[in-house]
Amino acid sequence: MGTGHYFWAIFYFTSLCSASLANNAKINFREKEKKVLDQILGAGKYDARIRPSGINGTDGPAVVRVNIFVRSISKIDDVTMEYSVQLTFREQWTDERLKFDDIQGRLKYLTLTEANRVWMPDLFFSNEKEGHFHNIIMPNVYIRIFPNGSVLYSIRISLTLACPMNLKLYPLDRQICSLRMASYGWTTNDLVFLWKEGDPVQVVKNLHLPRFTLEKFLTDYCNSKTNTGEYSCLKVDLLFKREFSYYLIQIYIPCCMLVIVSWVSFWLDQGAVPARVSLGVTTLLTMATQTSGINASLPPVSYTKAIDVWTGVCLTFVFGALLEFALVNYASRSGLNKANRAADMHKENMKKKRRDLEQASLDAASDLLDTDSNATFAMKPLVRHPGDPLALEKLRQCEVHMQPPKRPSCCKTWLSKFPTRSKRIDVISRITFPLVFALFNLVYWSTYLFREEEDE
Repeated sequence: MGTGHYFWAIFYFTSLCSASLANNAKINFREKEKKVLDQILGAGKYDARIRPSGINGTDGPAVVRVNIFVRSISKIDDVTMEYSVQLTFREQWTDERLKFDDIQGRLKYLTLTEANRVWMPDLFFSNEKEGHFHNIIMPNVYIRIFPNGSVLYSIRISLTLACPMNLKLYPLDRQICSLRMASYGWTTNDLVFLWKEGDPVQVVKNLHLPRFTLEKFLTDYCNSKTNTGEYSCLKVDLLFKREFSYYLIQIYIPCCMLVIVSWVSFWLDQGAVPARVSLGVTTLLTMATQTSGINASLPPVSYTKAIDVWTGVCLTFVFGALLEFALVNYASRSGLNKANRAADMHKENMKKKRRDLEQASLDAASDLLDTDSNATFAMKPLVRHPGDPLALEKLRQCEVHMQPPKRPSCCKTWLSKFPTRSKRIDVISRITFPLVFALFNLVYWSTYLFREEEDE
């Protein structure tokens, strides 16, 4: 019985010692990491100035595989032709000098936060305008060293990049904005950048842009040759489509409404001069202000944009409506002067006829007095001779009256309902202006929508 108790006591003591040793091993595990770091990065053991060797330890160029994760795109500026993007940038390469023992799989990787401790590729963004790192709360950067010598570098950065734009189809356009990454000092003999296999570019889900939609992105290579050598370069093209609904509501519909409002003057009385002038000038100034506001939000380019064609034609229609009233007013005043002159001429003719009748009555009275004194009557024959000119004139008049009258055209018949020329101008404008504007819309949308599909 005593032997049994002694056995169980030894077993219990052995178990406690094993647990204690295990705990000590777990506690001292990070000390192993420190020893490994000191072993591979200690003074005189690793030189960060020397680039890694090539694939399989050869003397070829070091291969760096790149992938990026687009976190957000805050703005795309048409005036300065640039866009701002926030992304997580990752590089991965192999450095044979950084291999270490993983202690039977317990050390998966080592983590560093100081990039200057190891060799780093000299990558830069060639179309960058501005950029900054993120240091809140701590610097958003890490370096992972794996047992096989593979190094992973990850950092979160914000960049403002140049994006040259072609605005000929604005606002029915698509824009391609690039992100270019290249080596600054190492030529392709020493350093080569490659896209990571599989999924080199990732974009956050539900990426929202104020006026654009990211349709797709394409990765490519853009190696550049200069006087100092050939340098490795990577690029990703982001294809953005401009959201047209915003411009339809803010520009196109208001311009259409202004043009239609300018046509109201065609239905006002030609004598309402203050109303028609005020309406024409107000719509013209509003349209000019709208055009100035649109141009202020765009860069001064040398070519004509689609929005320039639209605003220019709308401004022409509004200005044409104002000129139409000027023509109507002129026609009205000239017609009034003609009517006054016709009335004066009618009065003069009536006075002349009255004087002629008085003169004729006096002549008839004098003839009667002469016939009574002579008592002689001149008998005129009742039958005219064939060569009599009076008979020929009567016959000609009969032939003219026998000819069938010409049938007037429908337009002339319809326009004859409106007595004055100024009224006819208003009536013609009510039909002509809407028809021409509708024809312009048909040509405009057919042309630019077709060109948009062709570019796509």
